[in-house]
Amino acid sequence: MRDYDALKDPGRRRYVPYLMYFHQADFTSPAINTDRSGFRFSTGPDGVKASAAGHVPPGPVRILSGGSTTLGVGATSDSSTFASLLWSRYAPSAPWLNFGSYCFSPTQELLLFALYRHLLGEIADIVLFSGVNAIVMARLPERQQGDHGAFFFCGEYFEKMEELREQHRKGSRIFGRRARSTAVATFDDVRRDAPTVINSAAETTIRQLDLWRRIAGPDTRITYVLQPMSRWMGRTPAPQEQILFEENDRVSELGPWDEAYADIASVEFARDFATALRAGCEKQGVRFFDLNPVVAEVTSERDWMFVDRVHYTDTGHDIVARITAETLEIR
Repeated sequence: MRDYDALKDPGRRRYVPYLMYFHQADFTSPAINTDRSGFRFSTGPDGVKASAAGHVPPGPVRILSGGSTTLGVGATSDSSTFASLLWSRYAPSAPWLNFGSYCFSPTQELLLFALYRHLLGEIADIVLFSGVNAIVMARLPERQQGDHGAFFFCGEYFEKMEELREQHRKGSRIFGRRARSTAVATFDDVRRDAPTVINSAAETTIRQLDLWRRIAGPDTRITYVLQPMSRWMGRTPAPQEQILFEENDRVSELGPWDEAYADIASVEFARDFATALRAGCEKQGVRFFDLNPVVAEVTSERDWMFVDRVHYTDTGHDIVARITAETLEIR
């Protein structure tokens, strides 16, 4: 996990035009490594490696897109990630390229693909393995949503833009005092009305699906998978997970996770979100699967799946990769 912390170190954050930010390029560590553009390497049969801005094997490829869970946070090596396990073990008929990223909204997931589509040839499948980030961003205040949904660190962006505007005002004042920016949200003003959050997250996600299809090409099969998350699965944590969850709660600035995110951390919430996503995917002709009940059914507290409430251990990546391949009937 120290390697993952080093990759996302805010002091070394790599800002990218249009996309806002992406991983450090050519990052090397025992756990995670990236190519010249910041994509994580995936590993296939016989140890062959591939990445979007590195080596792309000939023939059709498959894309795995999403946030940090898709990136593979928690995996002990590049070969233990979701994408690598699909390619090397459970669906090896075509290479899988890892398009997962730390802290990306649905709009940024699409933009990452759009900006680097020119590096790829034929695409057989795109699997959007996502959901948690869309919900977390949908909770941000209305003033940060804009036309395309909020994004991580958008408070910092709006605050800096306000500073620039203030510089150009050349000392303009309102009633004798400088105007204060309200760009940065506090935890007290997040949106907690569940239907509003679900509708916002689903609308932002579904709006992008038509663009995914247009950019990928008419022959690409697109599937949306609502990612398994510990609280959405409703399973009893493994003893190791419970220790890690308690430690994360102890050091978190927001306090216990289940209290800070109580409004979105339930089986019922996930079920309602899945219903909204399923309806939108059907209209777009995109396959939809909610893996939360599926994974919950085949696992128990004996399975140490999570390093925190969202990211998986090597065991968790293996379980999710196997079930994804079986559920989506891909080989």
